[in-house]
Amino acid sequence: MTSIVRKRVLVVGGSSGIGFAVAAQAISEGASVTIASRSRDKLAEASHLLGGVPTVILDTADESGIEAFFAAEDAWDHIIVSAAQTPSGPVRKLSLQDARTAMESKFWGAYRIARAARFTERGSLTFISGFLSERPSANSVLQGAINAALEALARGLALELSPVRVNAVSPGLIDTPLWSRMDDDARKAMFARVADSLPAKVVGQPSDIANAVMFVLTTPFATGSTIRVDGGGAIG
Repeated sequence: MTSIVRKRVLVVGGSSGIGFAVAAQAISEGASVTIASRSRDKLAEASHLLGGVPTVILDTADESGIEAFFAAEDAWDHIIVSAAQTPSGPVRKLSLQDARTAMESKFWGAYRIARAARFTERGSLTFISGFLSERPSANSVLQGAINAALEALARGLALELSPVRVNAVSPGLIDTPLWSRMDDDARKAMFARVADSLPAKVVGQPSDIANAVMFVLTTPFATGSTIRVDGGGAIG
């Protein structure tokens, strides 16, 4: 395994949830981390919690903004893309506009980053996808399709950008602020129900996904891979 000490690491979506956990773990391993998101307030709070790391306001839907940012930056050693907002629902009930918004945010956002970013020779790019790519849900068909597209993009880019390494990490249900909009009792009941159905018997934590991201960052032989961390959800 290679060290990430003093390596330049950009976490897009690093102000909360999985991205925040990835940033925290990279910092603990000695990396020079910058976090990016659309929200100035969330970035400020996250930076404070992470010891004052640099921040950048970056909207993955803003093609010219992304290109301008990367054109002005030195090459990155590692970039992780965790940012996405994806409206969910059955295909015949989800509006086409919401469906386009979901694809725009998660797939095209990652695509724009991959297209514009500059990497050091042995750098890496990591996407956060999701296990619905392998275990579809009747109520989240589009999310499965988007995640599958993102994982396919990683495999293709691993060839195109070589020797830069490109991978995806595919989480199952993770206890993140994404679920904070739910009633507290309802959320706890859902987590308990899902945990009971999983072979691992627990719901995932952001740190579980951060561990997997650290693996692909520090393993020179890992490229074109999808690392699934789902408590056995895809096989349960």
